[in-house]
Amino acid sequence: MIVIDGTGLIVGRVATFAAKKALLGETIKIVNCDKMYITGNREFLVNDTHRKRIQGTWSKGPNYYRQPDRFVRRIIRGMLPYKTDRGMTAYRRVLCYIGMPDEYKNHNPITIEYASITKVPSLKYSTVAELCKHMGAKF
Repeated sequence: MIVIDGTGLIVGRVATFAAKKALLGETIKIVNCDKMYITGNREFLVNDTHRKRIQGTWSKGPNYYRQPDRFVRRIIRGMLPYKTDRGMTAYRRVLCYIGMPDEYKNHNPITIEYASITKVPSLKYSTVAELCKHMGAKF
C-alpha cells in the first residue's frame, strides 16, 4: 500500500503516478486532496469546471463531483481504462481523502518530487479546494 501526501503537489502528475501504480496492482491512498494544485489560469479553470458540471442530464451524466476527494479520484479515472475489467479493478484500488485520516497517521506518506508545485515556472495555479468551493462544495 502506498500512501501519498498531496500537500503542495500537482494533481495531474500525481494522477499519472497513481494510475500507473494501480494498473500494476498497488493499492494507492492519497491524503490531503484539498491541498493539491491544478495549473492553469484560474478564470479558465472555474469556467471549464462549471461548463462540465452543467452539461448533460442528472440521470445520464457526465457526473463531476464537487468534493475535493471525489474530484481528484475522477481525474485519476480519466487516466485509467475504467471500462475494462483491468481498469475497473485498478480504479477500485485508488482511494482519496480530505485531510489526513487517523488510520494513516502511522504510515509514512511519500511525496512525489517531480509533482511539486515549485517545479511550475508560472504563477497560474489554484488549489483543488478553491476550485471545488466555486462549484459549490461544502466541507
